[in-house]
Amino acid sequence: MYIRAKTVENMKKLLYLVRHATAEEGGNTPMFRDFDRNLTSHGIIESARMGKFLAEKGIKIELMVSSAADRCKSTAKIFAEQLHKDAEEIVLDEAIYGGGARAYLAAVNNMNEKVKTVAIFGHNPDITFFAEYLTRADIGGSMEKAGVVVIEFENVKWAEISNKSGKFLNYYSPSSITKTE
Repeated sequence: MYIRAKTVENMKKLLYLVRHATAEEGGNTPMFRDFDRNLTSHGIIESARMGKFLAEKGIKIELMVSSAADRCKSTAKIFAEQLHKDAEEIVLDEAIYGGGARAYLAAVNNMNEKVKTVAIFGHNPDITFFAEYLTRADIGGSMEKAGVVVIEFENVKWAEISNKSGKFLNYYSPSSITKTE
């Protein structure tokens, strides 16, 4: 009788939480909804620099999920371009806009187990709160626009991720990568 040794699958997952880049001022008026705010030229540059920075670090994102708000979609598309990903594959999640940390958690908990590396593009203050909720790391109160928090999960399914289940790996922002360049 032979006993088969179980192979332990590497259950490491990486989550990149990305705050949208700088957007137009205003919003929530009868003529101009907050949801429709676009990136400014500065926001476009921030997105491109941060996406390029991640690409140069060799980061490979398997799945990109974004709030459906214009400024998040645009940020995600620019990151996708820099990371050599097809922008058409970005998944839009309507609940992330205004849905609070619960919407982010629902997005994470519903991920396909085959996917190991995910980027979620969202809004402050919810995305900062969510990063702190998952890791208990002090992100500094507010992620910088186009900032990226990197969280690692080991031996846990996406559906099991909850409070304090992640390990804070890093926080990159446009101002921090400028200092290192």
